[in-house]
Amino acid sequence: MKIYKDIFSNDELLSDAYDLKEVDGVIYEADCAMVKVGGDNIDIGANPSAEDGGDDVEDGSEVVNNVVHSFRLQQTAFDKKSFLGYIKGYMKAVKAKLQESNPDAIPTFEKGAQAYVKKVIGSFKDWEFFTGESMDPDAMVIMLNYREDGVTPFVAIWKHGVDEEKI
Repeated sequence: MKIYKDIFSNDELLSDAYDLKEVDGVIYEADCAMVKVGGDNIDIGANPSAEDGGDDVEDGSEVVNNVVHSFRLQQTAFDKKSFLGYIKGYMKAVKAKLQESNPDAIPTFEKGAQAYVKKVIGSFKDWEFFTGESMDPDAMVIMLNYREDGVTPFVAIWKHGVDEEKI
């Protein structure tokens, strides 16, 4: 299995346990699911109705996005202007890293990143944004949206902004 870690914060962002699809040579998209967590029913042997207790207690469960929950992603918010400011700085930092490690990838990164950012800006109100667990402001912002069916969520991370670690 591969874990994808942010190159700046070292936060775990995604794994290949999810069905990854490469987009524009610069993005990994992975479909997510909304899952129920918590609410474990622990039987302590008591009979609530015999002890004046009700049987209709809340189960304490909640429905969460499985990727957001599994990788402890933290929701953040942007307006278009602040997102553009962030993404310009982030792209510059990724490009500098590529200059050191893989200069041949820079043209692909620049072209693909520009196209994907245009797509995000074009439907900005439909996107949600998350940071890694450390909430490092210089690290990657994970983007979440829904497929055309309006039901299936997916996350998008920058391919050149992660290191693949085999475990």
